[in-house]
Amino acid sequence: MSSPTTTRPRSIAARATRLALAAVLAAGGALAGSSSAAQAAGPYERGPAPTTAILEASRGPFATASQSVSSLSVIGFGGGVIYYPTSTSEGTFGAIAISPGFTASWSSISWLGPRIASHGFVVIGIETNTRLDQPDSRGRQLLAALDYLTERSSVRSRIDSSRLAVAGHSMGGGGSLEAASSRPSLQAAVPLAPWNTDKSWSELRVPTLIIGGESDSVAPVATHSVPFYNSIPASAEKAYLELNGASHFFPQTTNTPTARQMVAWLKRFVDDDTRYEQFLCPGPSGSQIQEYRNTCPSA
Repeated sequence: MSSPTTTRPRSIAARATRLALAAVLAAGGALAGSSSAAQAAGPYERGPAPTTAILEASRGPFATASQSVSSLSVIGFGGGVIYYPTSTSEGTFGAIAISPGFTASWSSISWLGPRIASHGFVVIGIETNTRLDQPDSRGRQLLAALDYLTERSSVRSRIDSSRLAVAGHSMGGGGSLEAASSRPSLQAAVPLAPWNTDKSWSELRVPTLIIGGESDSVAPVATHSVPFYNSIPASAEKAYLELNGASHFFPQTTNTPTARQMVAWLKRFVDDDTRYEQFLCPGPSGSQIQEYRNTCPSA
């Protein structure tokens, strides 16, 4: 696998924090509480050590709540639903905006909202301005939704605005590529069965997980997901998961392989939580997986 060539400032900062902590302990310094000691090993880690069972369960370790967002109260997208962990004891959380596909509403993929939030993320599932919006428009709407989350929403105090991600299905997946191209400060992108007329994403610098369906006839992987993946530079970190026999509409019902890999990717790159690398390298296998390719973060 290719080795990344870009530097991750947060990873460097985390290592520096660990070294500083070791020096303090060696000198006999006192920590201001056990919670600080626990967080020093990974300042953005949230929740227990991951297991396959935790990732494949219908809900993660965090209790969640949700609230609707009216289209009349926002600018740049069509409203939607916010899902968030109810706990405030572990500090702020990363956030992700997710777009549905062409002619679809958020309800078509809404199972992703509470599923991802229950692993320690704030999620906004958006409604689009019109159901016919193209990928470039959906990309702008995803970014507008993130701006709303971090600047105006009632849950903004729960969010670390430096740890943001985008995802989407079909044209929403193509939109997540557009958003990642426009805003390289994003920490992750997860296009699901993405559709886009632009086949080259060599400018992307955002860690990107693409999930496609082997039997997709709307956005065939051979002309969409695979060339998208191939065009993204390895230095950005990327992975491609192809689901065995899956159609274009696999995200519209609960799909465990999708949820497992999506959460692991967000944990690793939004939370900089290296405990999840075990699920990226070597990655998933089994009867539900047709193919998996990746650039391992630690390879």
